[in-house]
Amino acid sequence: MITEARNILITGGRAPVALELARLFKSAGHRVYVAESTEYHLCRGSSAVEASFRVPSPRHQPQAYVRRLAALTEELDIHCLIPTCEEIFYIAAGLERLTGCRVLAADRSILAGLHHKGEFIDRVRSLGFAVPDTELISSAAEWQRAAEQAAANGEQRVYKPAYSRFASKVILPAKESAAFPSVSQGGIKPPAGISADAPWVSQQYIEGTAICTYSIVHEGSVVAHAAYDSRYRTGRSGASVYFESLEHPASLDWVQRFARATGFSGQIGFDFIEPENGTLYPIECNPRATSGIHLFTPEDGLTEALLNPGPLVKSGAVLVPRSARKAMLTLPMLGCVLKLRPGEWGNWRQALLAGEDVICRKGDHRPFLEQFRVVYAACKTAVRCRISITEALTEDIEWNGEA
Repeated sequence: MITEARNILITGGRAPVALELARLFKSAGHRVYVAESTEYHLCRGSSAVEASFRVPSPRHQPQAYVRRLAALTEELDIHCLIPTCEEIFYIAAGLERLTGCRVLAADRSILAGLHHKGEFIDRVRSLGFAVPDTELISSAAEWQRAAEQAAANGEQRVYKPAYSRFASKVILPAKESAAFPSVSQGGIKPPAGISADAPWVSQQYIEGTAICTYSIVHEGSVVAHAAYDSRYRTGRSGASVYFESLEHPASLDWVQRFARATGFSGQIGFDFIEPENGTLYPIECNPRATSGIHLFTPEDGLTEALLNPGPLVKSGAVLVPRSARKAMLTLPMLGCVLKLRPGEWGNWRQALLAGEDVICRKGDHRPFLEQFRVVYAACKTAVRCRISITEALTEDIEWNGEA
């Protein structure tokens, strides 16, 4: 067990998971610093953070970004650098320059194969896991051919970019949501820009319960794990905004099998669909921090799993959330009321009253106000770049397979 205070550098300070990690490390007696490329971010005014530093954009200035991180790790005597968002791909590409501290990132070739929604399914299929039928689509002609075949076979399919986040461009079957026209019924044209460099995947639609996981893995051994459902999302297919821990042994078993088979190290999250027969079908993977972090409290010892996983591996212990904490992103949770179906109001109200906001915390209120600055800045970026607000939130850090 680590008793000495360490200096921790967290990147991706805009993300709620980064704020959660900062608070957990602060509670464990460590000193937390944050590197972020946007002017406004949730960690900027947090009482859990010693100082935050504005750095170049990982996406637009990758080399300058890594150089600045390397300088910060030396200046601040950093013990561990922990990425939380897609900046991890740029950090992973520059690991040879970040030699002064431990970096919680695998090689980029490993991360890339997990991030790509088609390659991930191919990988887990090769390991013997059950997977939904998934086809890579790299041209408008392939799109049309796949749509016609699905229509002829009466199949329900889900379409999404191979590189994407927050499910912002997912196209669901028409029966799932009227907001998303069905490709299998000829409802939409191929998306603009689809190509070998910007492919999409067509995936079998499986009826069932959505299960999400967050795990910390060290050299093939799971040392921390949380499973949670996705009842409330940003839209019918978007990111989860309400987090309640599930007792779900099958998901832990699945992640442990995957970890042993791959030898992976780092933070990793999976999205599954579980039909009535109990089979877990992996849908996609996020090889980075995910929202399951919000289910852990300081008493659970998650920071120990990140900084000193060796003893946990040796003992075979897996840290799990021990409290009955229910966490939520309050503002988007309030927005869910606009999408409720008849009969869902009571359950939503009950969940809202039971949930703890992950942004505003006793003794640390500034991040709550900062989130409005974050959204305002994203709105300006969305207008300037002609993209959605959701896309604007990650425009300068996302990675879409670039060399």
